[in-house]
Amino acid sequence: MLAMHRRIGFCLASLFAFASAALSHAELPTVELVNAFPALPVERPVWMSEAPDGSARLFILEQRGRILIVQKDSNGSNAVEFLNIVERGPYDDNEEGLLGLAFHPEFKSNGLFYIYYNQHKPRRSVISEFKTSATDSNKADLASERILLEVPQPYGNHNGGQVSFGPDGFLYITLGDGGSGNDPHNNAQNTATFLGKILRIDVNSRSMSGTGKRRKELEYGIPADNPFIDEPENHGAKKEIWAYGLRNAWRFSWDPETGELWAGDVGQNLWEEVDIIVKGGNYGWCVREGAHHFKPGPEGARYIEPVIEYPHHPDLLSQSRFPEHGIGLSVTGGYVYRGKKYPSLRGVYVYADYNLGTIWGLRHANGKVVEYGALLSQPKNVASFAEDLDGELYVLCFDDKIFKLTVP
Repeated sequence: MLAMHRRIGFCLASLFAFASAALSHAELPTVELVNAFPALPVERPVWMSEAPDGSARLFILEQRGRILIVQKDSNGSNAVEFLNIVERGPYDDNEEGLLGLAFHPEFKSNGLFYIYYNQHKPRRSVISEFKTSATDSNKADLASERILLEVPQPYGNHNGGQVSFGPDGFLYITLGDGGSGNDPHNNAQNTATFLGKILRIDVNSRSMSGTGKRRKELEYGIPADNPFIDEPENHGAKKEIWAYGLRNAWRFSWDPETGELWAGDVGQNLWEEVDIIVKGGNYGWCVREGAHHFKPGPEGARYIEPVIEYPHHPDLLSQSRFPEHGIGLSVTGGYVYRGKKYPSLRGVYVYADYNLGTIWGLRHANGKVVEYGALLSQPKNVASFAEDLDGELYVLCFDDKIFKLTVP
């Protein structure tokens, strides 16, 4: 998930000063946060999405293991509990929990949805399919669970945690490098493991995996155009991989107009980055952190450059292609705004720093950043962004509030 325990050698007051310095850099709109649900009691919200069934229901994930439903544009006072797996204990380590939710593209007719949560003894990430109750659309049927995938986790941090359906109808899953620090097992560059990757699977079919006596049917299909689909089984490359070389891509999203897949990848000690994810792309971790050398790697290896990066320390700004960006400690990926309420924000990729709370925006055209800058300097921990079906954006904060992102 997020790097919540960053230790730095200078005071937070200095951090805020440097982060705020970028406010005047770009000709981008300023934004404000307006409490979306002032009567909603919510604890550590990490995800929110609108059900694609015309019901105007927003589903909110609490990290400890609950999903709440609120009506869009309500004050949140009539929230109902949709799912509760708190007793399973998903939230043990600070970066574990119930972390992701995705509705099946045909949710309106089949009631299927997918969640990402953590379990222990052994420690693992679980991606499961559930169905809504046949008698109450505001309740999940816990007995309907079908586990699609379980991924062993060596440590409690760097879980990734998002599951989302792409425009192609396939389910994308992000997994961090396994945790600890510095990717001690070099998982992100190892295509024989799911860790440090974005996966892409088909929930509507089944594929076979393995050879000989180890050959088995999977609980999902592997799309025929995945980048490692033609790798021989004995080479060990996971055919589910869509992209790799990621440290902890906590949140990602598609631009509905361009189809580009954006992700914020949380850095180690020096650099945070935002990437555009492409089929088979290698984003460099742990050979690189951002665009900078981190560990020795193979001669001649090529890595995809970050769209934008920012450092943890102000004295590193001169080493970046974006010296006026400002600093932070843990990136939270967001969305390209395509809503209708705020024309001045259209086309801007909105992202934030978890620790400092700064919300930034950038415009990207012809393969490069043409405009960037801070949209708002504020101190709340930004755990995640959210987008409703109208393309309007929300900000989920660990002061246990959910805000609408507005342009004054």
